[in-house]
Amino acid sequence: MSLKSFLALPYARQQVGRLYHQAKHAVEIQEKIRQQIVRKAAATQFGKAHQFAAIRSYSDFKQAIPINDYEGLKSYVDLIKDGARDILWPGKPLYFAKTSGTTSGSKYIPITKASISNHINGAKLALLCNIYHTKRSDFVNGKMIFLSGSPELDKVAGIYTGRLSGIVNHHVPKYLKANEMPSYATNCIEDWEEKVERIIDETVDANMSLISGIPPWVQMYFERLLERTGKSTIKEVFPNFDMFVYGGVNYAPYRAQMERLIGGKVNSVETYPASEGFIAFQDHPDAEGLLLNSNSGIFFEFIPAGEVFDEAPTRLQLKDVEIGENYAVIINSNAGLWGYNIGDTVKFVSKDPYRLLVTGRIKHFISAFGEHVIGEEVDRALQFALENHAFGVVEYHVAPMIHTTDELPYHEWNVAFAEPPSDDLAGFARQIDDQLRSLNTYYDDLRAGNMLQCLKINALPADAFRTYMKRKGKLGGQNKVPRLANDRNVADEL
Repeated sequence: MSLKSFLALPYARQQVGRLYHQAKHAVEIQEKIRQQIVRKAAATQFGKAHQFAAIRSYSDFKQAIPINDYEGLKSYVDLIKDGARDILWPGKPLYFAKTSGTTSGSKYIPITKASISNHINGAKLALLCNIYHTKRSDFVNGKMIFLSGSPELDKVAGIYTGRLSGIVNHHVPKYLKANEMPSYATNCIEDWEEKVERIIDETVDANMSLISGIPPWVQMYFERLLERTGKSTIKEVFPNFDMFVYGGVNYAPYRAQMERLIGGKVNSVETYPASEGFIAFQDHPDAEGLLLNSNSGIFFEFIPAGEVFDEAPTRLQLKDVEIGENYAVIINSNAGLWGYNIGDTVKFVSKDPYRLLVTGRIKHFISAFGEHVIGEEVDRALQFALENHAFGVVEYHVAPMIHTTDELPYHEWNVAFAEPPSDDLAGFARQIDDQLRSLNTYYDDLRAGNMLQCLKINALPADAFRTYMKRKGKLGGQNKVPRLANDRNVADEL
């Protein structure tokens, strides 16, 4: 055991002990954060416009601050981009995390001096929790790869601007810098396919111990690596690979294929990062759900998912959430985001401590026929069916097929398989359909009433979604394929 891995154990014990003490007092901490950020931002333009100085209680807070999406805050962000100060948070942001938007083009999410630690410490705590519970820290000795966007940053009104993963790349702790791969020059390559090849050049003979990234792009890296080396599994290429850190999508549909590529299971940690903040992380390898990052400058609110588009939805503090209910996540933060709907839905599985599951995206659901099918349900139905079939699924997208000539409408599942399916594809579809019916009563009612027929699977080549994402200019990095849609825009292009 090296000195670094030896010291990691007591350090993890100290940090995780503090974390769990804070988690026990999450409700009180959340109230303190609410008071602190309101007080700090009272003299900003947003704070004056919304009478922050008069806010005393959570009831006052809800009255003063409306629920916003990016469009609701865009006029304030535009002022910052024009060079103004003290708009959403005192001073000017350190960074803008630039993301793609659907209504007004690119979104510029502020990251401030106060909020940058939220993005950095969440991932660190996730790893320390794993070390604490597993007592395994040898991975800190090997090379670590972070498959991310380019760390090259532009400037907007003197504010460094780029992808969140690129911004975070500039804040990798010094003690990990010597272990970090790929090189800065390779990380700056924009073309994802070229970047993957260059990453392989640099890592193929390295002592890789930790690999991090969004599962579909890590899978692509693994496949190209095996093609290049002629090896059968990643474990043959990297014998000391023992830590996979992932986030951004539900890992369950990828798990079987990834483990086939790796050559077995490896220690893994799930994270829930967003451009707006690091929301939660896996704190225990055997516990269900992700620990809410409740002491990191974000005051969380939750809206019942069924009310999210209502004019006056119910707004709940952390202490008011119920286990098993689906909620939209609303954040108020020391980055200057107020009443901000990040677009995700979650479900709490524990309140001691507060752990949650990410159940989907507000805009990613199917209700073309009133079925209200959400991401969590299709993921679980697919995972159930995969347990009974030897299919390797690369990616999938579900869309309604409404206009049929002589048959009932149905859900079309466009599924990219690792290899052409030789098993009973119709039986596979029936198992998914049966499980979906058991999970969603609306869908079951439509099926029982002969208003929908059994879902149908459109088998696609392994590279179908990569080809689609490449055509859209979204191959690699932090880009994700939408799993569900109420229209056929993605499905028809596929």
